[in-house]
Amino acid sequence: MTDIHEKFMRRVLALARKGMGKTAPNPMVGCVIVRDGEVIGEGWHRKAGTSHAEVHALNMAGVRAAGADVYVNLEPCSHHGRTPPCAEALIEAGVGRVFAGMVDPNPKVSGRGMAMLANAGIPVETGILERECRHLNGPFIKHVTTGLPFVILKCALTLDGKIATASGDSQWISNEMSRRYVHRLRSMVDAILVGVGTVLADDPLLTARQPGGRDPLRVVADSALRFPRDARMLRSGSRAATVIATVSRDAGAIRELELLGVEVLLCREDRERVDLRDLVTRLGARGVQSVLLEGGASLAGELLRLGMIDKALFFFAPKLVGGEGLGPFAGEGVVRLADAVRLTDVTVSRFAGDILVQGYPEQSCLPV
Repeated sequence: MTDIHEKFMRRVLALARKGMGKTAPNPMVGCVIVRDGEVIGEGWHRKAGTSHAEVHALNMAGVRAAGADVYVNLEPCSHHGRTPPCAEALIEAGVGRVFAGMVDPNPKVSGRGMAMLANAGIPVETGILERECRHLNGPFIKHVTTGLPFVILKCALTLDGKIATASGDSQWISNEMSRRYVHRLRSMVDAILVGVGTVLADDPLLTARQPGGRDPLRVVADSALRFPRDARMLRSGSRAATVIATVSRDAGAIRELELLGVEVLLCREDRERVDLRDLVTRLGARGVQSVLLEGGASLAGELLRLGMIDKALFFFAPKLVGGEGLGPFAGEGVVRLADAVRLTDVTVSRFAGDILVQGYPEQSCLPV
């Protein structure tokens, strides 16, 4: 039966992904209702504030839901929010069994939906493809359990591990297909984080450029307020806000940037620079669940040292730079190879000539 359960749970996960970038602050959830081996109802959570996946699936199944098996990647909710509890809807429909990928990680509600179902005489089984379920909702899990956003490192490198030449030239290392994938990824996260050095070198827009998509919050770590007043991101026409995190108290510069529509966020200082732990904490406090770290090497090196990178994506292009080109992580790094950060659940895929290697640092909140 394990193969059958996994088959339906994979369909659940495929449905849940349809809500990617649209459900925050809620998790992505899919639901499949099965009777005698036949799918009679399915659905997914489309947008925060709208009906949950279970409701869509129950509506499709109708009266046939009575006695049927229900597959869902996350424990059905048990509390009244903007929509009624899904556990109650399943009980009222008289479903036979519920198979959930994982228990709700929210410590305030964890296990209550399962308890409601069990008390109503509905058998419940959890842990089906749990690792895949946790990976799907990494940002939700990280934020609801720690208050911090899920940090995703994205990096384009040559085969000899360079993110730029010695002169700083980096456009473009990856190919167009890889860049389109990154634009889609941008539309799915809550914020993009770069250092001011990246802004000065590349003058990026930091927009998703997706039809019907949304641009994330743009955050620039800029300790000394060197942010260029004519930066393209301020002239892009995007509705996305721009936040500059700094430790500078230069009132004139702050006022100048604010007049350009920029929010200046004064952070705690760490060695005369923005304390990144403080910055990430502040972003989490304002509801940011996911942050895409796109540059540069100083930010990446410090977040790696702090153990605050939750997922890493490396796009390797079939190019060689040689010489004194720049690596992806600045700073001293580890002294002993035994102390190197290890990635788990590593996958490899291709984007034409580019190779994407992605994985999760061992300290990530996701492994089970």
